[in-house]
Amino acid sequence: MYQQYFGLAEAPFSIAPDPRYLYLSQRHQEALAHLLYGVGGDGGFVLLTGEVGAGKTTVCRCLLQQIPASCDVAYVFNPKLTVEELLSTICVEFGIAYPSGNTSIKVFVDCINDYLLEAHAKGRHTVLIIDEAQNLSAEVLEQMRLLTNLETNERKLLQIILLGQPELAQMLERPELRQLSQRIVARYHLGPLTRAEVAAYVRHRLEISGAQRPLFPAALMGHMYRLSGGVPRVINVLCDRALLGTYVQGKERVDRKTLAQAAREVFHQAPRRSLVRPLLGVLAVVLLGVLALMWYQLELDDANNAAAAKPLAAPVAAAAAKPAQKDATAAPALADSLEWPADRPLADSSALAYAALLKAWGADYQGGDVCKQAVSLGLRCRSARGGLDELRELNRPAVLLLHDAQEREFSALLTALDAKSASFALGAQMHKVAIGALAAQWSGQYTLLWRMPPEAHDNIRLGERGPAVVWLRRQLAQALGHTPEPDENAPFDQELLRRVKQFQLAEGLIPDGVVGTRTLMRLAGVADKNAPELARRQGEK
Repeated sequence: MYQQYFGLAEAPFSIAPDPRYLYLSQRHQEALAHLLYGVGGDGGFVLLTGEVGAGKTTVCRCLLQQIPASCDVAYVFNPKLTVEELLSTICVEFGIAYPSGNTSIKVFVDCINDYLLEAHAKGRHTVLIIDEAQNLSAEVLEQMRLLTNLETNERKLLQIILLGQPELAQMLERPELRQLSQRIVARYHLGPLTRAEVAAYVRHRLEISGAQRPLFPAALMGHMYRLSGGVPRVINVLCDRALLGTYVQGKERVDRKTLAQAAREVFHQAPRRSLVRPLLGVLAVVLLGVLALMWYQLELDDANNAAAAKPLAAPVAAAAAKPAQKDATAAPALADSLEWPADRPLADSSALAYAALLKAWGADYQGGDVCKQAVSLGLRCRSARGGLDELRELNRPAVLLLHDAQEREFSALLTALDAKSASFALGAQMHKVAIGALAAQWSGQYTLLWRMPPEAHDNIRLGERGPAVVWLRRQLAQALGHTPEPDENAPFDQELLRRVKQFQLAEGLIPDGVVGTRTLMRLAGVADKNAPELARRQGEK
């Protein structure tokens, strides 16, 4: 939203793990060096831990760009699986064939072992990366250890990189996991940025996005460090909100007041807890002032009553009786806040918002988990945290988590969005508010629905053939203005990979060639003319 206003080529503080934006602090350099050492070693486990938002996934994406061509890499980002499910996922990621419908652990392991031996014979290294590994059960971790048992005289045939939060390291200290812990050849804990690094981090991301002038004064960086604790993801969210607030106010750069407001929006009441004592002091002073005023008022009651009896109200009444002059051409003012209707219980907000969301897709809400119901309707569900730019790009009605002046949370359906205003279904009423009001009340959390054709599926891969690849070619041809190829048996080849990256670049996505959820959502939206939209796309009538 604010990119053009500040002269930016792209959003500088997206929370997507784009390696181009990786600021290599000393800690991040050391983390990357540990991963590279582990990949180039003789096999075993490599462990990278860090707090939420410290930059583990971004470091891993940077690692993927530097892995030698002789390495085959599989990336598992949702490891909350059973042993059978994880082994099946590993087979799918590496393209390992296994009997249809198989649930036998032995069969999975045999297939993986055969693949590893064949890859080793070809001189290739096999690397498995597991993100969010703190979600792995002890049973699954033990199975991962057993997978690394396959080895030659020189090296193990499978290298496993575990990325996770600090509790992962604590898990590995359990007695039953000591054998796995002993196989960790490199481990590193990624800590937060220092105060000086926070300033360099903000400056680095602005420079990459094309900023031509400083948008955050150096004097604010100490405050930014205290608010964020040096955690990169928190810095991104704070900076994004601060730039949005600065844009809404029409200012040239972020000031301390706008940054403080951004912190209140991001953390809700968290920053306010540190102000409890000062506020109590102010409250005490105000209370003493009120008591003094009451005493003084009692002393002047007689005089006030006498003055009130005089006909001083006539001029005021005359002024009130004079009709107000209005500009007939002025557009009606947008509301400056969203308030939950007083006649409806606040607890009903989620159900009403989800009912409105499903109604927009031509369905009735049955209660409970809206995402489960969406699947039964042939729809996909996306719940995430993001910004208005992301909602504009996805262009689908979304249930937003908002908060009012009393910090009470409620849900409402965003039905329309333009440059200056946002429209909401709030309970049974429709409201239109200024973008600034939305920025002040939105937590960043949203849930939306989208539709993907049955012939498509998640993570269409290089070398694949079939209906999903045919669909991918057709959607890319329509989006990029090409003529679709008639050969329905054509594989997902390097040319198609180039077109995927071209489409991702045009859509503001990371051009990594991975046909993941966000890429699929954009592609599916190209031809889905019946889906509800926040705004009409260019060229539509």
